[in-house]
Amino acid sequence: MSDSLNAPEAPQPTGTVPGAGSHHTPGVSVRHTRAKGEPRFPDGPRADPAGSHFERRIRSFQPRRSRVTAGQADALQRLWPKWGLDIDGQRVIDLGELFGNGHPVVLEIGFGMGEATAQMAAEDQGVNILAVDVHTPGQGNLLNLADQQGLSNVRVGNGDAIILLREMLTPDSLDGLRVYFPDPWPKKRHHKRRLIQPEFLDLAATRLKPGATVHCATDWEPYAEQMLAVLEAHPEFENTQADGGFAPRPRYRPLTRFEGQGLDKGHVVNDLLFRRVQHRVRQSEQHRLESPR
Repeated sequence: MSDSLNAPEAPQPTGTVPGAGSHHTPGVSVRHTRAKGEPRFPDGPRADPAGSHFERRIRSFQPRRSRVTAGQADALQRLWPKWGLDIDGQRVIDLGELFGNGHPVVLEIGFGMGEATAQMAAEDQGVNILAVDVHTPGQGNLLNLADQQGLSNVRVGNGDAIILLREMLTPDSLDGLRVYFPDPWPKKRHHKRRLIQPEFLDLAATRLKPGATVHCATDWEPYAEQMLAVLEAHPEFENTQADGGFAPRPRYRPLTRFEGQGLDKGHVVNDLLFRRVQHRVRQSEQHRLESPR
């Protein structure tokens, strides 16, 4: 989902997690030597929140263990109970209760290290962002950024966004969906792992309010073309561009570090902006409404 999910795992220097009785140098990576079965962050995100409760399927992401700095680990320990959400699929979420207000909620799938998410949250604090990823350092970094900037409109989800959408969110509960730079799975045999597929849009459409915006961005042109074709063909979405095709980058989407790296390599970044159409009335229901009383 995020640009960081499939990078090679970095070596992890030995250390301990804040709260375990040792002192840490800020910015120094840590690894806690744990007994078998001991959670990596006792008060933080769980390693596999959904466990084996749901069927195995082809996933669009590949979780990995990676280096966590002392600051990220501290944020995970301190802030996860307050702003974190383990996607276990065992309960339905009341988004108003989760955020403590009735503001619109946008789901962001795959946020990397969270810099762009924090910037968008800071620039529009009337919109709540439920940001989902499986990359532990990114989760800690986003929590840290939200804390440092005093952002109360960010919640960090840990786990599979499909389970979140299918099991934990109610119909018409989301005001927007953002998928920025998902893994393009460039090899043909891996295309089935790409997130933006008809089945995913079928599910997303049930959770998006009419008029909600789906905003995707990618620097992988073949994937951009597939996204466009899939979205154009789906009956529940319409292109916000009058002439069809790709959209200019909206001002609210920051230029990310990952995007900048792609541009430096000569990649072309494409944005797609589609709108959830109004609910279609079934033919039988339409006949009942039109019949004279």
